[in-house]
Amino acid sequence: MTSPPPLRPEYVRDQVDEHDFGVVNKPLTAWERIYGNSLVRRAFILFVLAAAWQGYATHLDNSLVLPTFTETFRSFVSRIISGELLIKSWVSIKVLLMGYGIGLSLALVFTILAMASRLGNDLLETLTAMLNPLPAIALLPLALIWLGLGNPSIVFVLVHAVMWPIALNTHSGFLGVSGTMRMVGRNYGLSGVRYVSQILIPAAFPHILAGLKIGWAFAWRTLIAAELVFGTTSGSGGLGWFIYENKNLLDIPAVFSGLFTVIIIGLLVENLVFRIIERRTIRKWGMHS
Repeated sequence: MTSPPPLRPEYVRDQVDEHDFGVVNKPLTAWERIYGNSLVRRAFILFVLAAAWQGYATHLDNSLVLPTFTETFRSFVSRIISGELLIKSWVSIKVLLMGYGIGLSLALVFTILAMASRLGNDLLETLTAMLNPLPAIALLPLALIWLGLGNPSIVFVLVHAVMWPIALNTHSGFLGVSGTMRMVGRNYGLSGVRYVSQILIPAAFPHILAGLKIGWAFAWRTLIAAELVFGTTSGSGGLGWFIYENKNLLDIPAVFSGLFTVIIIGLLVENLVFRIIERRTIRKWGMHS
């Protein structure tokens, strides 16, 4: 017979206070606080880019090729004060919101059809395979023939630029919702609109938000390109026409101030609108890594 295993002696340890561990809550240094601020880091990156621009443009010494950052900034400030850039920006933003809203609505319709039936799923996959690779700006000549010289032509190409990336990301997000989440919704008796709004959309919202960001980026750059073409025929428009007009006048600092405005609006939308949406949804729900 084998002998029983030896008994292990018992150890009783007293509770140790936190300050006895030797771990000290060390306050952050000024550098660590500054470096930990994402706004400061991004501002530093922008400062480095502006300094590089200023240095190269000064070395080049040719304002018709590349004006300095200070020249561009002076032109930008003067045209903001005069209200010209503000008016052009508002014209572009109004058209953008129209196209973005229509494209978003159509994307939701196609996604709902795809989730409701196999035929709808095949329809979405076929249309996206056909039309998503097609550049939106390539449809502008047809839009001008069909809809004439006006905002409807630009809205048409914007809808094409927005609809497919949002529909694809929303559809893939819905398909990626786990079976457990779906069963939870069914067990609570959810169906129809309540099931989609309370189960599918929250679970798939990271994909939906990514689609909204991609659709916004596609729409913004398509709008500027369309206004460049559209402005040559109508003599009016937003930021794209402002850039084209000043290029013809060889006012290159004004051209760069228009591009500067396009960049600033893009940064504001990304870091204010979408960042606030992300903070109040994905991060609040604990869905962000």
